[in-house]
Amino acid sequence: MLKGKTALITGSTSGIGLGIARALAGQGCNIMLNGLGDPEKIEATRHGLQREFSITARYHDADMTRPDDITSLVETTAASFGGIDILVNNAGIQHTAPVEEFPPERWAAIIAVNLSSSFYAIHHTVPHMRRRGWGRIINIASVHGLVASANKAAYVSAKHGLVGLTKVVALETAGSGITSNAICPGWTRTELIEPQIVARAQALGVDIEAGGRSMLAEKQPSQQFVSIEQLGQLVLFLCSSGSDQITGTAIPIDGGWTAQ
Repeated sequence: MLKGKTALITGSTSGIGLGIARALAGQGCNIMLNGLGDPEKIEATRHGLQREFSITARYHDADMTRPDDITSLVETTAASFGGIDILVNNAGIQHTAPVEEFPPERWAAIIAVNLSSSFYAIHHTVPHMRRRGWGRIINIASVHGLVASANKAAYVSAKHGLVGLTKVVALETAGSGITSNAICPGWTRTELIEPQIVARAQALGVDIEAGGRSMLAEKQPSQQFVSIEQLGQLVLFLCSSGSDQITGTAIPIDGGWTAQ
């Protein structure tokens, strides 16, 4: 379906981003990885994608807090593959604290990584997509781009902003062959929420699995975590011809969280 196309996925060396990279590679898409981690493990991941899916995978170590690095990431991807067809803005960090205790430096970092990096990536990628007359911009937001939770001032603000950015870009690219959509996952078992599960378990005096069940019971009516594979399948749908007229949306995949 996507054979020969190129996808740039930020925050793709682990977790949701890597799962999305695998889903796209499985459809023949060439991949530019980006993210943090041990260089040897990242290289093994890159090589593994190439071997398993017979595609070309490269890696760029852009720091998502640095606009110049993001420019380099986009332009290196376009130069390496001859353009960019799919941009998945997935990079994200988290910190939880009451607003009056929230460290200003953590606020700045979360806004930079979870919101501003997507602006810079889109800013530099859209011209490449316009030249091709086709493109998919997929922003990994969160249910917290639609509703709020306590102690997450920066994260909720950034994700709400990302949903707004998604809609603006959709309007500006409408009719061009480019679509812009946000995916809004509920609880997904990744490294990002693991500290919250641990904290919940410790507060309740229970084990980690019981802590996870407690989190689900509070917010997610399905009582099940969203899987990384499910998110990958939704990305594939948004890259298909069936989604040509789907743009400017924020799609919850949250086990009923935002239906309440």
